[in-house]
Amino acid sequence: MVRKKTEDPLARELEMLARLVAELKEEEVLSEIGRHLAAGVSPEDILSACQKGMRLVGSLHEKGQYFIAGLIMAGEIMHEAVNMLRPIMTKKRSKGDGGRVLLGTIAGDIHDIGKNLFKDLLECHGFTVMDLGVDVPPAEFVRAYMEFKPHLVAASALITDSFPHLRELVSLFEAATRDTGERPLIIIGGGQVDERVWRTTGSDYWAADAFAGLRLCQKITAERKKRKGHAS
Repeated sequence: MVRKKTEDPLARELEMLARLVAELKEEEVLSEIGRHLAAGVSPEDILSACQKGMRLVGSLHEKGQYFIAGLIMAGEIMHEAVNMLRPIMTKKRSKGDGGRVLLGTIAGDIHDIGKNLFKDLLECHGFTVMDLGVDVPPAEFVRAYMEFKPHLVAASALITDSFPHLRELVSLFEAATRDTGERPLIIIGGGQVDERVWRTTGSDYWAADAFAGLRLCQKITAERKKRKGHAS
């Protein structure tokens, strides 16, 4: 007898949460988040479902079904979701021990939803972040690096026309740190960024989404700490 695969009720409910985000139903989203938290669902699982909804919003925008107002509304919903989840996510984590990350959306691009979510995730997990905002010239990244001395530089890009600026960013850092040989590790990300884009820019890493970027930063930081421990 063939047994039917039992559907995970939690997975089904988180899928519904993702759809509510995609439908821009702010009150329902926040209500569902509160209900899931009360039921003991991890904030990471909840936020992952919300980000899935954000990807659906992006897809609808690409198809012309959502306009800029829809993207702005989706960003507001994600901001509220993170505000609800942040206290739980930071409760058991020490602050400021994850390393320093310089962050910004590269020149020619004013999208900030993914960048802002990435910043929130980093800060929730103990990273110190300097956010340069959007439409940031590569030279401004270099200037801020000299001041902030981050362990990692992260640049977001969603518009394909802004991709050449990512290559310029890497080139400027190589020139600025040629004498010291201590160029920072550079991570790029964004809805259109993939392995092909990564290879053309010369950056060190790329991340498909905010969660992948967080895990990557955690891995790099852990390896840095391990090397530092071996050197001492």
